[in-house]
Amino acid sequence: MAHLSRDTSPGLRKLSSIGPAHTGLPVPQALLFGTLAVGTLDILDAFIFFGLRGARPIRILQSIAAGLLGREAFNGGWGTAALGLALHFFIAFVIVLVFLAASQRMAMLTRQPVLVGLIYGIAVYLVMTLVVVPASAAGGGGLPPWPVALNGVLIHMFGVGVPASLAASAARAR
Repeated sequence: MAHLSRDTSPGLRKLSSIGPAHTGLPVPQALLFGTLAVGTLDILDAFIFFGLRGARPIRILQSIAAGLLGREAFNGGWGTAALGLALHFFIAFVIVLVFLAASQRMAMLTRQPVLVGLIYGIAVYLVMTLVVVPASAAGGGGLPPWPVALNGVLIHMFGVGVPASLAASAARAR
């Protein structure tokens, strides 16, 4: 609804704004929506990409739990799979939170959310691949074979970085 305000001329009114006064999302809501988008898109990609290579969803989720529990995660059935899913969404939460916090201090991060999100996604992929996974109980490290690396970079660009950036941009519009 448009808001009208009095002009200095008697009897005249002018249109002072078009649209609602506050169009942005509250930060907690942007964080929730961003976390759900990032976590869902990323895990669906893993289920599809690795599923086409023979991995079952339970095994994919257990491999996430292995970051905390090590190889024992693969002997824990659906319990460790559930832990893996919870850890996955916790990591998604942290990824979105970091971008949201940075964007609250640096408005330039939300001016071109898609471009910045693509770059953020690459940065997240590199940190996860070269720092987080090697430091975890799952071990490993280094770059995976090129099809896995390409899929990882693309999902982190489009399914992690862009949704995180769009969530921050939605909160910033407030």
